[in-house]
Amino acid sequence: MDHKVRMGNNPIDNVFSKTSLMIAGCFLAIYLLWLNLVIGFRLDHFNFILVLSILYFASSTTRKMVLSFVFFWVFWFIYDAMRIYPNYNFNSINILEPYNFEKKLFGISTDNEILTANEYLAQNPNKLSDFLSGIFYLTWVPVPMMYCIYLFFSDKKMLLRFSATFLITNIIGFSIYYIYPAAPPWYVEYFGFDVDFDVPGNAAQLLRFDDLVGYPLFEKMYNKNANVFAAIPSLHSAYPVVLIYFASKKKKWWLTLLCLVDVIGIWYAAVYSMHHYIIDVILGAFCAIIAIFAFGLIIKNNRINSFIDKYVTFIS
Repeated sequence: MDHKVRMGNNPIDNVFSKTSLMIAGCFLAIYLLWLNLVIGFRLDHFNFILVLSILYFASSTTRKMVLSFVFFWVFWFIYDAMRIYPNYNFNSINILEPYNFEKKLFGISTDNEILTANEYLAQNPNKLSDFLSGIFYLTWVPVPMMYCIYLFFSDKKMLLRFSATFLITNIIGFSIYYIYPAAPPWYVEYFGFDVDFDVPGNAAQLLRFDDLVGYPLFEKMYNKNANVFAAIPSLHSAYPVVLIYFASKKKKWWLTLLCLVDVIGIWYAAVYSMHHYIIDVILGAFCAIIAIFAFGLIIKNNRINSFIDKYVTFIS
């Protein structure tokens, strides 16, 4: 077989082209230096590099997919870097203040006291809510990723715009984490109002989903949470807002409807699971809205628009 087959005009079509190898080599060198000198190498880093390498070298299509998801990789780098200097080392932890503010705005009166929505739902659980909240809370990554894959094959320019807005949403949310570190509702429920930096992550009411399915899915997931004082805003609640905005641009009613159901489901699950107050959900939605408007202003710049067009051509 002739290995010198003409691959076309795009250099990344050929995995052995100088461009393809240079991109892979530069990324690997910079990332390994970053991990070893700053972050510290962990098993999940090895898995990340392995999966990305397999996708990059498997085929022209998967290689272009890796390059198309560039803003998601930047998100991962930023999120991972937050371990270096946790937000509770930057500002004091807020526990009582958001709890009282939640009660003031959205408190539910009972015979004996005023409860937050989290506390009220925790006192009145049901198996349907246990199941649905678990299912919806699992969709915050898979659903946007499935939409990105759909955009990869149908509209790469919108994929870049969607993922860039996703990144901006996270940057806004991460910034608020550092400005206002806050404990989630489950922390108050289990540990009160005293600050304890040694408290591990907790699946809270999502453990009821684990019990239903007979597998500690959320328990294992939240035990790895490195920072429990990052409840405000709820980025789980922000992501589906970005998704429904870009889904509506495809002008397919069924797609918009599915995303709307996902938004409502995740918002309810965030409160029912005791991971977020209603105020966290609202602020998460505002983070998404601000990011959408911010990116709208950014792409009005002709140079940025031109760069996006050129990058779309590069990954097409």
